Amino acid sequence: MSAHTLYSGYIRVRVGGLYLEDDKLLLIKLKSPITNQFIWVPPGGGVDFKEPLEKALIREFLEETTLNIEVRKLNHINEFIENEFHVIELFFDVMKLSGTIILGTDPEHSENDQLIHEIGLFTRSEIESMNVKPDYLRNKFWELTGNTSFSSHR
Repeated sequence: MSAHTLYSGYIRVRVGGLYLEDDKLLLIKLKSPITNQFIWVPPGGGVDFKEPLEKALIREFLEETTLNIEVRKLNHINEFIENEFHVIELFFDVMKLSGTIILGTDPEHSENDQLIHEIGLFTRSEIESMNVKPDYLRNKFWELTGNTSFSSHR
């Protein structure tokens, strides 16, 4: 099943972790199943049926970064609607408990069909020129860190 088919035709709930280290935000480069372009996003992924948001984020963060985290407060809610894609994303502040940042894998995809490709910590000025999603991470995140916000993109 293609990534396009896997993520389209329903409302997808996704969690993401906002991890800062030395004023740098942790991001993962992935090939978007929506645009088929490379984008940078906070680590995270889909929430399974009956899975609490916090447990989903801890699981996804470990899979993609090999870090064990503690989930802190909700920072941002993002809604994305385009063609047959509808995604509601909840971004939480997270704190590292243990581990070293290493690019992990996405178990929903085969070894040859991974969506995630790179991982790194980036400063605000670096992020301003990157293809980062949601757009909120380019500026408002840095200005509003500590306040919950919402945006909807169609």
